[in-house]
Amino acid sequence: MTRRHFVAAGFGLGLSSLAPLRAWAQRAPDAYPNRPVRLLVGYPPGGLPDTTARIVAQRLSDSLGQQFVIDNRPGAGGALACEAAAKSPPDGYTLVIVDLGQSAINMALYPKLPYDTLRDFTPVSLLGTSPFFLAAHAGSGINSFQDLVRMAKEKPGSVSYGSSGNGSPPHLAMEILKKSAGLDILHVPFKGSGQSLPALMGGQVQLLFTVLPTVSAAVKSGSVRLLGLASDARTPQAPDVPTFEEMGVKGMRVLPSVGILAPAATPRPIVSALAAEVAKAVRHPDTLQRFSTMGIDPVGNTPEQYAVVLKDDISYYAAAVKATGAKID
Repeated sequence: MTRRHFVAAGFGLGLSSLAPLRAWAQRAPDAYPNRPVRLLVGYPPGGLPDTTARIVAQRLSDSLGQQFVIDNRPGAGGALACEAAAKSPPDGYTLVIVDLGQSAINMALYPKLPYDTLRDFTPVSLLGTSPFFLAAHAGSGINSFQDLVRMAKEKPGSVSYGSSGNGSPPHLAMEILKKSAGLDILHVPFKGSGQSLPALMGGQVQLLFTVLPTVSAAVKSGSVRLLGLASDARTPQAPDVPTFEEMGVKGMRVLPSVGILAPAATPRPIVSALAAEVAKAVRHPDTLQRFSTMGIDPVGNTPEQYAVVLKDDISYYAAAVKATGAKID
């Protein structure tokens, strides 16, 4: 079973998963939740983690009868929100929304990170993943991955790629690809995707790792081409785009994700019940439609399944950062 299939197995959650919450409610004076729940987000409003959190928060508010309130705490690559959540009471009323950077990559990049994902948190559920595509500007003359390999080897350093900053998933994805395929490609870091995406569209850089919705219109118009997918299986979002594994680049996977963590020692009945509600929330027709437009494949797995994903990610990106020499700004 591939990692992608393992993650997707979370869709099998059923109503039986609500039993822990019923048991908890019978023991506790008041059923959970009996007051609003905070969802800390480590980025400003409008980004992928924030938008994902707001969609799921609405569904959880409807199903559990209490408001799930978004609390944006931007800064330090999402570390401020994680630190605040880690120091919160483990009672289920403060949760944190994390992306791949916060949950795994930061662990390898920051020598003095104020939290440890495995020590300070209890996994709740992985909300969804976003397949990562390598996009090329049509004017670059790079029409396929094979074209890129040829050009990069004939004229080392002549091809450039953009990223949303040193240590970001787009940066790490390309550095892994460069290392795996033996390519010499120039890195041009920007301050966020709000700068790197226009640079690709304008031809200032030839390449960029990104999610499909950000370039779908440009792909349809022919101004941008998709060269490959950094996953272990093709995605229905663009079934004709091959994975790098298919094209001979072994172990090339960078799968941006958004999940929910609770402070360590949060009671297991609360965590399990929240995971069950998340599974329902990401399968809601409105959620599925909105996730689709954002390029998100919904997951909604169990705490145990999410724990395995987190451990796998932390190990993988620690090795990737070490091998590529990627550093933060």
